[in-house]
Amino acid sequence: MRDPAPPRWLEVWVDHPHLGGCFTYRVPEGWEPEAGDLLSVPFGPQVAGALALGWRSELPTGVDPQSVREIEAVVAKGILPKEFWPLLQRVADYYLTPLAQVVRTVLPPGLLSRSQRRIRLVGSPRGECSPAAQALLRLLQEKGGELSWRYLQQQVPGAEVALRELQRRGWVESFWQEQQGGRVKTQQAATLVEESLEGLSLPQQKALQILKQKGGELLLVEWERLAGVSRSVLQSLARKGRVHLYERPLLRLGEAGRPVEKDWPKPLTPAQAEAVAAICQALGQNQRFLLHGVTGSGKTEVYLQVIAQVLQQGRSALVLVPEIGLTPQLTDRFRARLGSRVWTYHSGLSAGERYDLWRQMLVSAPQVVIGTRSAVFAPLANLGLIVLDEEHDDSFKQDQPQPCYHARQVAEWRAELANCPLVLGSATPAVETYAAHLQDPQRWVRLSLPQRIPQAGIPATLPHLELVDMRQELQAGNRSILSRRLQQALQETLDRGEQAILFVPRRGYSTFVLCRSCGFVLTCAHCDVSLTFHVEGGQELRCHYCGARQPHPQRCPACGSPYLKHFGTGTQKVVEVLQQHWPQLGILRYDSDATRRKGSHRDLLEQFRSGQAQVLVGTQMLTKGLDMPQVTLVGVMAADGLLHQPDYRAGERTFQLLTQVAGRSGRGSLPGQAIIQTYLPEHPILRAVLAHDYEGFLQAELRQRQEGGYPPYRALILIRLSSTRLEALERYCERVATRLQGIPAEVLGPGPAQVERVAGRYRWQILLKQLPDQPWDRAQIDVHLHSALGHLPQGIRVSLDVDPLRIL
Repeated sequence: MRDPAPPRWLEVWVDHPHLGGCFTYRVPEGWEPEAGDLLSVPFGPQVAGALALGWRSELPTGVDPQSVREIEAVVAKGILPKEFWPLLQRVADYYLTPLAQVVRTVLPPGLLSRSQRRIRLVGSPRGECSPAAQALLRLLQEKGGELSWRYLQQQVPGAEVALRELQRRGWVESFWQEQQGGRVKTQQAATLVEESLEGLSLPQQKALQILKQKGGELLLVEWERLAGVSRSVLQSLARKGRVHLYERPLLRLGEAGRPVEKDWPKPLTPAQAEAVAAICQALGQNQRFLLHGVTGSGKTEVYLQVIAQVLQQGRSALVLVPEIGLTPQLTDRFRARLGSRVWTYHSGLSAGERYDLWRQMLVSAPQVVIGTRSAVFAPLANLGLIVLDEEHDDSFKQDQPQPCYHARQVAEWRAELANCPLVLGSATPAVETYAAHLQDPQRWVRLSLPQRIPQAGIPATLPHLELVDMRQELQAGNRSILSRRLQQALQETLDRGEQAILFVPRRGYSTFVLCRSCGFVLTCAHCDVSLTFHVEGGQELRCHYCGARQPHPQRCPACGSPYLKHFGTGTQKVVEVLQQHWPQLGILRYDSDATRRKGSHRDLLEQFRSGQAQVLVGTQMLTKGLDMPQVTLVGVMAADGLLHQPDYRAGERTFQLLTQVAGRSGRGSLPGQAIIQTYLPEHPILRAVLAHDYEGFLQAELRQRQEGGYPPYRALILIRLSSTRLEALERYCERVATRLQGIPAEVLGPGPAQVERVAGRYRWQILLKQLPDQPWDRAQIDVHLHSALGHLPQGIRVSLDVDPLRIL
């Protein structure tokens, strides 16, 4: 007698809105699920969708083998590709995050919890089978060939055994489908079952031959058109068992389905041609490139011509951008050049669109995906190139929740696994990226685009930059937020029929409201920040941290005085001042308040590009890759607010922002200029911006980083802790800091964050800094951290931010 096979254990992630997480299940003998497979598992009194994470050699400590339940079915293979798992494990290890939490981050939201398991007929089953299998087949045939698994279980005794039998024979398939409300849209399709023409009419024979010629599968509307017959002829073939009719999921394309005019490759400058040749030569190799090109130097054209080569080789490309607002403009340009194989993937899509695109990306056909940070996990098969455009941008870093990953770092790992080139493009590379090139120029190859693309045969130049000393404006009696020089330049721009952009660091109207009688500042009841005054939709005060709103009071809440004054400048106030100076002026506002509606990014930019407005007023969203040929003037309001932030990266951010926003000017055939208003025109960062001196800025910045012990010289881990109870939080933080004393790192803190309270929660932090000239031992760091954090007291939350970009 053969010994029974030892039990096999599988760790799975159950997607449940309240109780989900990692659980262990028994796998029946003969089943071989793999990591990334979609499962059906018993979960409490219900059946839930789950994802296989990997095999376990033994059960977790204290778990009774008799209590472990069996998986019910392997519903779909490879919802996460096999090659993804080394990447996800590396993300989990590096960013000190459980693998299940990484999986939750990667998958489209609600992929499993919003779905139901369904059973579908495949072909025309013929042959003997058990009575239960026959009953299940008969029910499917009578009800249109597809039913929910829950319904079949209710109608057919022994449905589980019957289903396994039919699956082994290949007569049915099991799949997950979104529930009503987010249901997959479908279109009818036909699959060839039997090629015989015997007993068919001439129209039926013609239709069957057409289907065979087209590979045996067509959409019904396409088949009807090609065959030139009526729908009833096609349906009669299904009744005779020659074809199988079924519903094929229809992709919700969103904006990717918009028609665009065909575009053709542009002539390349010598620098562009050299960059394209270098990257194309490295296709099929893991080479890293820094495409360092000034604003308007044609980095996008380089991407397009390289990606065209990637597609010709039958491989796919992934292009990451920092903002959702950039995807419409970039997608239109890519689709005009590369056709319908271009998709966008980002959090601005509906859940249904993200679900559909995830399924589309699993197809092996060559395609291009353009997306924001989360798209670095797009499950593209046969990946041939990864591009990060505007790679310096902070938006590529996730702050919360864990894993607090940086898309640039994950992209490096993906490129290694896919053995493909990684291209980082920017006019102002991140200090860490450029330092990596200086340290190892063979591994990080710098491709320079030092000049703008000529327009109409005329050499293009960088915009002329000018600093305006606002102290002198005040001395001259000008109390307006617009300097006399900016007013003059704006008037000249409008007289020439050209366009202008005004960059404002903050949205809203005024950044804080103060009582002139007692000095009281109106602050958020839930956060330790001042409220911002907004005039849009009625005068009200808003908190830009927690989103709280309240009516603007007529009197001071502290002393009752009516003398409340608004200080600071936001986008709404700039628009108001412009309207006072130029009542007939067409103005658009481009900030997060004005772009909340889906598609509003595209709509606003198309209005501006078509000339419906002469001035675009906006926040940092303006600095990221916008290409408006008619813009010849950029004005920067209150540049000093960017410099004076208590953060080691304030100088880098200021240089990047000002250089990028100035670069929006003069990108067409007309020369551009940028006017930067400041109270500190002598500041070295501003002087470097004025001279377009990235190299000089970089060397000074690297010296400061080395002296202060900051990246790229020493790595950081920020421990963020929060609670609604300040005293309990302080005690816990002190206890954690004491336990961390033996860790091989410099421990700074604990202490409150710069804004200590947000949304009613007090926030403290502890900073771990790598010791000089000692590499991190991440496994050792992880052990120390878990020991120091111990059991979390009730109400306290902890988040680990590896390589934080902000330590405020």
